[in-house]
Amino acid sequence: MKKDKNKIKPGEVLLVAEPFVATLSSKFRTERCDYCFQPSQLLKCSACQYVYYCNNDCQRYAWKEHKGECKNLKRIQPRVVPDAARTMAKLIIKLNSASGSMEKGYYSKSSYRMFKDLMSHYPDVKKDKVRMEHFATLCAVLNDFLGPDVLPNPVEMLGIYGRLCVNGFNICDPDMTSIGVGIYLAPTIIDHSCDPNAVAVFEQRTISIRAIKELSAPLDWDKVFISYIDLMSDTNERQQELLSTYYFLCQCSRCTNDQERSLMKSMLCPNPECGEPIFVNDIKDGDDNVVDLSCSKCEAIVKDETFKEFKEVSDFTDMHLKTMKDVAYLDVCNLCLRKQAGLFHPMNIQHLKTLDAAYQSAIQMNQFETALRYGKQLIPGFREYFGQYHPSYAILLLMLAKILVYVENFKEAAVYLKESEKIIEITHGKQHTLYRQDFLPLLFQTQAALGKI
Repeated sequence: MKKDKNKIKPGEVLLVAEPFVATLSSKFRTERCDYCFQPSQLLKCSACQYVYYCNNDCQRYAWKEHKGECKNLKRIQPRVVPDAARTMAKLIIKLNSASGSMEKGYYSKSSYRMFKDLMSHYPDVKKDKVRMEHFATLCAVLNDFLGPDVLPNPVEMLGIYGRLCVNGFNICDPDMTSIGVGIYLAPTIIDHSCDPNAVAVFEQRTISIRAIKELSAPLDWDKVFISYIDLMSDTNERQQELLSTYYFLCQCSRCTNDQERSLMKSMLCPNPECGEPIFVNDIKDGDDNVVDLSCSKCEAIVKDETFKEFKEVSDFTDMHLKTMKDVAYLDVCNLCLRKQAGLFHPMNIQHLKTLDAAYQSAIQMNQFETALRYGKQLIPGFREYFGQYHPSYAILLLMLAKILVYVENFKEAAVYLKESEKIIEITHGKQHTLYRQDFLPLLFQTQAALGKI
């Protein structure tokens, strides 16, 4: 088939970039190489005794960046530099060198970005009480870590800090777990949308921007969008996160879609034969008596006590989701799900977040049948809110296939593998670690069990 030169197809790579600076999260310091971020048998830096590398090559490649911090990491021990301070220190050291301050990240043959081109949102950060408190703390740490002679003046420091806050990428492993932070120059050209047409994925520290929808050629970067945030949040949460983190009010197609906004907070029709969502987002807080709330399809009336129960369960769920932000407890998730049954529509975002927490917790506890039950219920919601092609959707399907292989249900595993492959080919490509080291072994094992090899 002849390739359409006027179209960029889903799966095509739009941009590949190495980090201007990158910092491995300190909680993975003894598990992953400080240079390539890969999990491996590690060797400690003999000088600072703080960072670890998987081999001499990585240590040699890292030295250009590490040499400016090595002696200081050793000097301050047993204290540990916070991740944000370490990233700031790397930026300051690099920008103090001529080569670093002039480094260019190309997003076309002739167009590039330098660190000074990145938006700092200086006035916004200056007015942001939380960030200014964090900045003051960082300045004190950096003054001790690097010394006052190395630090730029306060105005330049705040500009560097603002650029880090607004332009930093969470570097993720193949499972979409954040393992570090990086500043990438060229990719900062790309704006946000909650309905993105491109996705950022990582291979070690290398970022790739890949199309997930058809785009017009030649590429217009003003029409390329990735998501800066987790899309599995309701409209108000997404807009608030974007406003507080990136200082803009998102008005993308999803944020202005009233029907989706309503679906994310919807009740389930009380008629057990119906299953339609009932939109309740226009009901004001404190208004427990609703006279005219009914199903638009079957016209079933929602009783006042049913709506009151829905609100109580919603508040109960919200409280527990917040307390389980870092660690999910399966018994708490099960309790929330029991309370939600018959009240929350399957596309209600609180219900989906509870399901996701229960699913992740069940996996951690090796309760694989429970994980399968909850994971399968997540599929429609992930497909709806992440879209047809998204790494998180692909990983859900792949993990379900992995569990099915483990419990030796190879026939069903083959179905999920087929679906995940379609997505991974678009979001990651066949050369990515996720495809080669996670997908292919499962595929071969499944095919062998089914007698197809």
